[in-house]
Amino acid sequence: MAQVPRGGRVMVVQMDCMLGAIEPNLAKIRAFAEQARQLGAELVVFPECATTGYFVGDKIAELATPVDGPCMRQLADIAGANRLHLAVGVILSEGGKFFDAQALFGPDGALLSLYRKMHLFAAERSAYAAGTETVVVDTALGRIGLSICYDLIFPGFVRRLVDSGADLVINSTDWIADAYQSTVWGWSGRTTQALAVTRALENGCCLAMANRVGQEAGFQSLGWSCVVSPSGQLLAALQEGEGSCVADLSFAGEDLDRWRAIATYRQDRLPGIDL
Repeated sequence: MAQVPRGGRVMVVQMDCMLGAIEPNLAKIRAFAEQARQLGAELVVFPECATTGYFVGDKIAELATPVDGPCMRQLADIAGANRLHLAVGVILSEGGKFFDAQALFGPDGALLSLYRKMHLFAAERSAYAAGTETVVVDTALGRIGLSICYDLIFPGFVRRLVDSGADLVINSTDWIADAYQSTVWGWSGRTTQALAVTRALENGCCLAMANRVGQEAGFQSLGWSCVVSPSGQLLAALQEGEGSCVADLSFAGEDLDRWRAIATYRQDRLPGIDL
């Protein structure tokens, strides 16, 4: 029997990671997860590469975790101890390859799914293998579509998650900028938050994006994490600095049906023109 979309309270965590230091990062993840439990959240989303930092360079083999490694076991323990769904960006070691991955654990600590990033950006291609499958997971909250950072740039990718039944798309990310990108081109956290808003609006779905903050390798992580409604409304949002925010989501109901009857964007696509 198909699971009835339900919804629930979602937290996104805007975290500053310590590069190459797994244990301090896990301690911070645990502290935020405890905060999520205290606030009644049922799902907490952390940034991309949250356990290691992003620019790991030639330490990738040392820092990457296998599916059954101690890092994954600690994440499972954090999810189970706090009785919540936990989504965390990790560097995965599998079959002699490395993946930029997003792990989703259930409130019993079970690993529900691993998504391997499909869209690799620039130098990521020299370090990671690309994932080959989109992932939508049935949970007690509803159907969750998994994504990482650059995936959000591609509208067809998010649409595929929603077409596959996702009620909520989660995005673990590390949007970054150097001085040139920010001062000359205005690339900013405000821009990436607007991207999350657009993806939610055009697909009529909820979206939760957790971005990093801090500095690594001359780049600034941009922050501006958010939880967005199917109308593009910001239900919870941050700007700069480490922190978290929560929002209550509903995946079904009279108001949502009324909105989707007005905003018929997915149905109005022209086959063969709109990808």
